[in-house]
Amino acid sequence: MAELVVSVSSNTVGNLATEYASPYLSYFFRFGKIVEEFKNQRKALELKKDRVKNDVDAAIRQTEAIEKDVEDWLTRAENELGVTQILEDEIGHINCSKWCPNWGWRYCLSKKLAKKTLLISELLETCNFSPIGRRAPLQGIEFITSKDFRDSESSKSAFIGIMEAINAKGVNMIGLYGMPGVGKTTLAKEVGKHALEQKLFDKVVMFTMSQNPNINKIQDKVADIFRLKFETSSQEGKAEELFRSMQGVNKILVIFDDVWEEFEPETIGIPFGVAHEGCKILLTTRHQQVCTIMNCQKKIQLGILSEVEAWTLFKDNAGVDDGPSSLNGVAKEVARECKGLPLALVTVAKALKGESLDGRRAANQRLKDSRHLDNEEVFGGVYSPLKLSYDYLKKNNSQTTENDIQLCFLLCSLFPEDDEILIEILIMCGIGVGLFSHICLIEDKRREIGVALTKLQKSGLLLETDNAETVRMHDVVRDFAHWLKSMGENRFMVKDGLKEWPHIFENFGCYTAIALWNCSSNIDNLPDKVKLSNLKILVLSGKEMLRVSSTFFEEMKSLHVLILIDVYFSLEGLQSLTNLRTLCCIDCKPENLSSLTHMRNLEVLALFGTNSDEILEDLVELSTLKSLYLSHDEEQQINFPPNLLSRLTSLQELHVTSENNINLLELNSLSRLTALSLTVSAEQGFQENFMFPKLQRICFAMWKS
Repeated sequence: MAELVVSVSSNTVGNLATEYASPYLSYFFRFGKIVEEFKNQRKALELKKDRVKNDVDAAIRQTEAIEKDVEDWLTRAENELGVTQILEDEIGHINCSKWCPNWGWRYCLSKKLAKKTLLISELLETCNFSPIGRRAPLQGIEFITSKDFRDSESSKSAFIGIMEAINAKGVNMIGLYGMPGVGKTTLAKEVGKHALEQKLFDKVVMFTMSQNPNINKIQDKVADIFRLKFETSSQEGKAEELFRSMQGVNKILVIFDDVWEEFEPETIGIPFGVAHEGCKILLTTRHQQVCTIMNCQKKIQLGILSEVEAWTLFKDNAGVDDGPSSLNGVAKEVARECKGLPLALVTVAKALKGESLDGRRAANQRLKDSRHLDNEEVFGGVYSPLKLSYDYLKKNNSQTTENDIQLCFLLCSLFPEDDEILIEILIMCGIGVGLFSHICLIEDKRREIGVALTKLQKSGLLLETDNAETVRMHDVVRDFAHWLKSMGENRFMVKDGLKEWPHIFENFGCYTAIALWNCSSNIDNLPDKVKLSNLKILVLSGKEMLRVSSTFFEEMKSLHVLILIDVYFSLEGLQSLTNLRTLCCIDCKPENLSSLTHMRNLEVLALFGTNSDEILEDLVELSTLKSLYLSHDEEQQINFPPNLLSRLTSLQELHVTSENNINLLELNSLSRLTALSLTVSAEQGFQENFMFPKLQRICFAMWKS
């Protein structure tokens, strides 16, 4: 019916205009006809408005953007229907008083109706829209749904840094890096969302690269954002089409998330640099080195949360408040165990949401004891990204090197929670377990281990400290390493503050590394002998002075590394350790001093704060000894027998940091010496013939005799 009326209106609008050109008499005598025409046209407009509105709703459901002229027409139609409803009411009032008409009122109303009929007719003539709308450009679902961003000092600083770089001239590649789970992706989404809302760019697109990027899938996503239909199917053809399409857009922000290695944006079809100066790239990576090889002009690190920020994130996800209840007290302890890592905080908080007090206490204790490691349902989401980083250590390395870097990472997990790990001790352990076994020189091994530690830091698996001689491992990463070594035949075990000997040693055969830190001096059930036939590494540390029996080490014949700290032990008890390569004693009290000649494979001997005078003569029997560290208490001098050092011909490193009686001329016989650190007196002096052809590191400290 609406179409019929519209058609009629089209034919009559001209006649109406002519007829009403001199309408004065008509307003009096054609009132009924004018009213009828008005009502017909208004009804037609009402029907057409409803139909157009239905078409608009259907287009919106198809995510189309409604054309501007359609929106304007609907607004005008709704306004006219509102105004003419008042005229309808006036017509009804006149009809009620038709036996006593008010001719002046009828004249005025008739005039209004005629004009409105003409306006409505014109509206109906302009309502044939094709199309109603067009497909709206996609924004990217990650920006629409980005609600997880939480302000923190680190994220706020990183966000400001990124936005400043985005707005800076000459900066077109920005790198955001940080350890796995720290929130890089969430921050990148927030940057993209902000850029869209503030209209800083005409287009913003974000996609995940990952270790093995699916280029075709990425190209399809970019094409969707740019409303491009590919004419070709090959990867190269799509790249060229994208390249040309994107060059036609003035300002573009492209976010590459989770980048693992160097890539060329042009291979995807991203115009960049000289090809498109209005295109800026933000990449996120867990590897700082990626920012370097991608030539990022701005590199920004995203750190972990403070304790206060961590608690805020945890309680919001766990559904708790700040009230002084026992439930919240335990929840705060659980949050602290996550050590400021957002991924761990959110994962654990959601797992404990709605838990009882006992449930939270149990979870807290499991975290402290690292017994949560078998709960993959809760921690799988935390460990998955860490496992990717761990596995990636194999990439672009030889099989030997990849295993060495992974083992270097695992060695760091043997140290106490939050400990600043001495790199020198790590090097001793690494030499003992055969890291970089294809390398002969200790100095070269030291360099390779240093490179491995740097790689681990840049991968986010280790943290830097203020001291260049130490590294640190985040507690969640440390737990991940323990999780890796909690199954199979080569397990690690790390305990701290041990008061009772663990019953877990019943399954002794599966452990290859054990570290027991700060053991109580009166530990319960300490055995006289422990059978650990496959053990390669043992760290035994007393809280004060821990005494072990002379037979304690007898059944550890595969041991390669032994580190003793604050331990009373018998040297005689080490007779069976013929495979030992590294022996490090710190502040120990050796008893029953006997020969070391049975340690035929010993390469590193370190005695710090441990009396060594009575065993020095035996050093000449250690034909494989390459690195020697000696230090006594401050007031004790180390007395070397005459001509002892000159006979240690395999020695590559010598570190004597206590007062001593070394004859420096003896060192000329050590042709393989590459590192030397000594405390010397003025009387010892430096003779003319004192020279070291292969020396790469040297350090002298003076003392007054």
